[in-house]
Amino acid sequence: MPQDMDRPIVVTGGPGAGKTSLIEALAAAGHKVRPEAGRAVIREQQALGGKGLPWVDPGRFAALMLAEDLRSHAEALAGRDVFFFDRGLPDIAGYLTLCGLPIPDPVERAARQLRYRRTVFIAPPWREIFTQDAERKQDFAEAERTYATMAETYPRYGYTLVELPRASLAERVAFVLGHEAAES
Repeated sequence: MPQDMDRPIVVTGGPGAGKTSLIEALAAAGHKVRPEAGRAVIREQQALGGKGLPWVDPGRFAALMLAEDLRSHAEALAGRDVFFFDRGLPDIAGYLTLCGLPIPDPVERAARQLRYRRTVFIAPPWREIFTQDAERKQDFAEAERTYATMAETYPRYGYTLVELPRASLAERVAFVLGHEAAES
């Protein structure tokens, strides 16, 4: 059995590729999950009239995501349950790279030291399911750039990417759980 089986499992990729739907389906099936930090930060900042929004202050947004992800990571490791994360700490480094901003030392250290399961699932851009909403303002071209950035970022931190199939939600859940079972 691989040494990292007690670590959280990450699903990454560009916006609108079905990550959150997959995480919600895993939760509905009884699995422990952690939602995307970015969406939580956006909701909180909008409610407070804060400036830590990706379209206002990307650096502050990244710092707020880091704080949220650090809490989620610690909580997941405190128990014995397997958690599925909608994005992980390396996503923050990828986000900053995508914005053309430097990666601050705390983000770099967290992405290197606070580990997830080595295999990370990546959702490819999928025009047929892509939508925008109050929290997702990116267009499909940015979704494609985000995917490409995450595809470069995660391996840089020592992770192996497994692309999710462009398939029904039930098939994606089965794919992830089948892959996870095969590794344990």
